[in-house]
Amino acid sequence: MPPCLLSLLLPFLTLLLPQADTRSFVVDRDHNRFLLDGVPFRYVSGSLHYFRVPRVLWADRLFKMRMSGLNAIQFYVPWNYHEPEPGVYNFNGSRDLTAFLNEANKANLLVILRPGPYICAEWEMGGLPSWLLRKPKIHLRTSDPDFLAAVDSWFHVLLPKIYPWLYHNGGNIISIQVENEYGSYKACDFSYMRHLAGLFRTILGDKILLFTTDGPEGLKCGTLQGLYTTVDFGPADNMTKIFNQLRKYEPHGPLVNSEYYTGWLDYWGQNHSTRSIPAVTKGLENMLKLGASVNMYMFHGGTNFGYWNGADEKGYFLPITTSYDYDAPLSEAGDPTPKLFALRNVISKFQEIPLGPLPPPSPKMMLGPLTLHLDGSLLAFLDFLCPQGPIRSILPMTFEAVKQDHGFVLYRTHLVNTFTEPTSFWVPNDGLHDRAYVMVFQGVLERNMKHRLFLTGKMGDKLDVLVENMGRLSFGSNSSDFKGLLEPPLMGHVVLTQWLIFPLKIDSLVKWWFHIQLPRRSQPSTSSGPTFYSASFPILGSVGDTFLYLPGWSKGQVWINGFNLGRYWTKRGPQQTLYVPRPLLFPRGTFNKITLLELENVPPRPQIQFLDKPILNSTLYRTYLYSFSAGEQMELSGH
Repeated sequence: MPPCLLSLLLPFLTLLLPQADTRSFVVDRDHNRFLLDGVPFRYVSGSLHYFRVPRVLWADRLFKMRMSGLNAIQFYVPWNYHEPEPGVYNFNGSRDLTAFLNEANKANLLVILRPGPYICAEWEMGGLPSWLLRKPKIHLRTSDPDFLAAVDSWFHVLLPKIYPWLYHNGGNIISIQVENEYGSYKACDFSYMRHLAGLFRTILGDKILLFTTDGPEGLKCGTLQGLYTTVDFGPADNMTKIFNQLRKYEPHGPLVNSEYYTGWLDYWGQNHSTRSIPAVTKGLENMLKLGASVNMYMFHGGTNFGYWNGADEKGYFLPITTSYDYDAPLSEAGDPTPKLFALRNVISKFQEIPLGPLPPPSPKMMLGPLTLHLDGSLLAFLDFLCPQGPIRSILPMTFEAVKQDHGFVLYRTHLVNTFTEPTSFWVPNDGLHDRAYVMVFQGVLERNMKHRLFLTGKMGDKLDVLVENMGRLSFGSNSSDFKGLLEPPLMGHVVLTQWLIFPLKIDSLVKWWFHIQLPRRSQPSTSSGPTFYSASFPILGSVGDTFLYLPGWSKGQVWINGFNLGRYWTKRGPQQTLYVPRPLLFPRGTFNKITLLELENVPPRPQIQFLDKPILNSTLYRTYLYSFSAGEQMELSGH
């Protein structure tokens, strides 16, 4: 053949040869498997949430997951973490999504992405921004035009960031989930799901595999033609029965369990959840024997720092703890557990495990006890906490109406009558969301609790009610979970009106406060009600991860060096310690500062300690317990 003819034919001949640089991840329905670059492939994945782990620790957690034998990770993108106000976006620091994708790529991990818009994840409002509720009649997760407009706007920002990271574009994202367990939601709005699928296709193209995930009862409303159907279930469930149900919706293609539960979440006032190693390993092995692809939820749980915990509802309100340890294979502090080594052993029977040992547990630190000093009551700092002054309203307004997403709002009114006899003070129609601290009178009211306070007072007396948002519903009824005083309180039969409403910027105060030393106030012998305490302390030895222990304290919020660690509720439990990652602490020679907002009662000796082990299962005061079986608990939440 003449050379000139060969050169003419070469471009056409190369089209007939396998393309080494052609990247693809597809479903092979003829052989019930995935193909990665044309080769049969099965993923053994684990869930990890970048928003529950400080950025400096991402690489550590991802490396340990890869060394455990995983070839992929699965994670959510919480909308409310990235769009705090309409049209205001934050992808910096621990919110840098592309940096996290890059770290996963460095760890040689493929990515199964779950961008929502709803994610559950036991995260505040299931990842939906609370500013959506500024339109009180909005119908979330439906074809409501107001909701779709907000979703479209968000996805036109998020999805173009994801596009370069799709596997066929040279990235590591092999598949993307549309919505999240939509079949468990009451709406069953197929036009909404079709809208989302169309939006994903318009922006991301036709090559990326889109899928849905539902529990077996949710397949009817959660699936959609054109989206690959997967299920979720745990070790106690009937694998054969559930996979048979899946086959009714996805007759051909690989079996996929998108959430195989290695543990479970914790609620305040109930026991720490665990799942046994034999049950978890046996379930995984049985699925892998079938050739299924599996994602373990969670492989590393992390922490609900700040105010980010969600809540469930099943006839009563169940806020989720600050710790999201989840009894996962990697502990909250990122340490390998016996469960991890047992799962790694199972995985090694089915695919190659990277050579080399897993890193040892991180160094831990003990310190204290340290004595905290009174800085003053919350009311003493009101001018700093609400510098713009209060909002005046005849009736109380919700957090959403005053644009307060998280934390606390103070409601103030004055009595217009004299009450010489103890008179009931309460909020009708379960109109308190979620917990109220009635100042001066030192009483507490709580959502779903039907008790009342009995108060006396003279006409003109000031009545201050501090209301805490303890986390918006992330699952359960998933109705719009407005916060604050949803109804005006009653004093006897008198409706209390003429309110001053103070949205409190507590985190801003603490961050400003952290850089200065306020003069110490004289400390009373006893202190109760919402009060700030703090202490400064050096670390003389080496710095390590540690666990903040608050014996005798009741309930509140804690900051380390201006960083909001999250809620403590020593009085209720089960969580007694808060995880303090080493990077939050300053090394030898520099003072660290701890700040507490104690909402109820301060112990006689206001001390705290830093321990080298967590205490996650110690409910000290059994004053608040709802009894239901473990079987019911499994139905309370999805992910």
